[in-house]
Amino acid sequence: MRALALYGTIGSLLVTALATAPAGGATGAAAPPAPVAHRIGFGRCAPVEHMPSSVECGTLTVPLDYARPDGKKIHLTVSRIRATARRERQGALVFNPGGPGASSMEFPLYGGLPKWNKLARVYDFVGYSPRGVGRSAPLSCQDPHKFATAPTDSRSHPDAAFKRRKLAQAREYARGCVRRNGADLQFYNSVNNARDLDMLRAALGERRLNFMGASYGTYFAAVYATLFPGHVRRMLFDSVVNPAPDKIWYRNNLDQDIAFQHRWNDWLRWAARHHDRYHLGRTTGAVQHSYDTAADRLRHHPLEGKIGAGQLQSAFLKTGYNDAFWPMRAEALSAYLRGNPKPLTAQALPRPGNAKDEENGNAVYTAVECNDARWPHDWRTWDRDNTEVARIAPFETWDNAWMNLPCAFWPDRAETAAAGLAAAAHRADGRAGGQDLTDAAGHAASVQLDEALHGRRGPLDVRTEPGALPPVLLLAAERDAATPYKGALELQRRLPGSSLVTENGAGTHGIAFGDNPCVNRYVEAYLLHGRIPARKVYCTPRAEPVPGQQLMRAQHALPGK
Repeated sequence: MRALALYGTIGSLLVTALATAPAGGATGAAAPPAPVAHRIGFGRCAPVEHMPSSVECGTLTVPLDYARPDGKKIHLTVSRIRATARRERQGALVFNPGGPGASSMEFPLYGGLPKWNKLARVYDFVGYSPRGVGRSAPLSCQDPHKFATAPTDSRSHPDAAFKRRKLAQAREYARGCVRRNGADLQFYNSVNNARDLDMLRAALGERRLNFMGASYGTYFAAVYATLFPGHVRRMLFDSVVNPAPDKIWYRNNLDQDIAFQHRWNDWLRWAARHHDRYHLGRTTGAVQHSYDTAADRLRHHPLEGKIGAGQLQSAFLKTGYNDAFWPMRAEALSAYLRGNPKPLTAQALPRPGNAKDEENGNAVYTAVECNDARWPHDWRTWDRDNTEVARIAPFETWDNAWMNLPCAFWPDRAETAAAGLAAAAHRADGRAGGQDLTDAAGHAASVQLDEALHGRRGPLDVRTEPGALPPVLLLAAERDAATPYKGALELQRRLPGSSLVTENGAGTHGIAFGDNPCVNRYVEAYLLHGRIPARKVYCTPRAEPVPGQQLMRAQHALPGK
């Protein structure tokens, strides 16, 4: 009887809300007017941020749902260090390192590095944790200790039983995301990340935005440029995601698998050329056999009880992101196969202290990618496509599929809104009103109306009209695995007036202020002086790693994968 009475209340709320609901959905192209951003009050950073006293921190307040700006608010953590030459100051420079799920709270510290000194003179360096990340309304889908369970397995060509186990894990992970985050889950997406970025611009007191984005940071920056082209001053896209709506995100991941295979083959060839040092084999096939031997051995006898084939794969995946990892991984594999496990243990052993951050990053990655686009819900589609790709690109394909498979079980906006309404109704416990119930009903009605008028929305169609956007700079390595090169060509086509700097023959992911002076000169000329090169320019590749070379600290955080 209580349920019947409650459904009557919900029905009346829906009718009222449908008459007034805005058309803009959570990931739709329509951008409702943003609320007024209040200036950030910067002060001492919280101890949990582990920042020196030279860095100041603050909080940015944004709506959870921009279609209902007076509703629930969330709070994003922000860090800043002031330009060192105040009279030459050009504004704030905001940085995002990718993911989805990565934070740039440490970005202000980059100003102390020699390659960044010139920029640090004229820009405030601003970092932040996007929604869901760190202390910014954090997302979690699973107990961190369970997420960090080790050892795990990795199979290039999994059998049916292995696939069934992974299917069950993915289904349970998606359920955990919904169970732990409820109706809020749908608002963690790229369009809202772009809107948050505009709120940050305004809260910093900047009329126009200066922004550097790497990897996923280039995608929501492209969304920002589409929604707010007049708010851009300078924008640098480093290692460009393909923004074509039919690529976001299912097809992009399949393309990534093939690119990772090319990059893995680069490492195999490099290791084979240095057989005299590493003794892994004189051909790519022989080096692959050495790797497979180690994986099989770890599958049956994990190192320290924690390093299995899955941990080996995770460690060696980094060879596809940055060739600075090549010598140390070859050294570790060689030593392990010759009876010395210490180097491999040091490089592949999971760190329990990182479990919470890693689970949080994975939750944000999953939520954003699943919310941004429609994914296949039929396992047969996943099985067919990944089996086909794995025939030519076995290195990463199935591990990548397992990481994204929760999206096959992800609720759409209407389902999430209905679940949120049901939860609010349960909390109301038969009462006729309550702001929580009214808000949930209004959102459910908004989603229903939006889908009735426009159908289910796909990813934003990233593009700007000629002259609408100031000149922007794109950077891409020709053999980048995480963001294949075609993505840079596609974004350039969609942003008229943009310029593309290509590092020929190279594959390191994230190339600004790296080891290529040619690339760095173009970056400095653009960010310091606004000089844009020709539409397409090229730099010769950086030198290949030298055996025995130690890994230098990366300039950018690795993406969430």
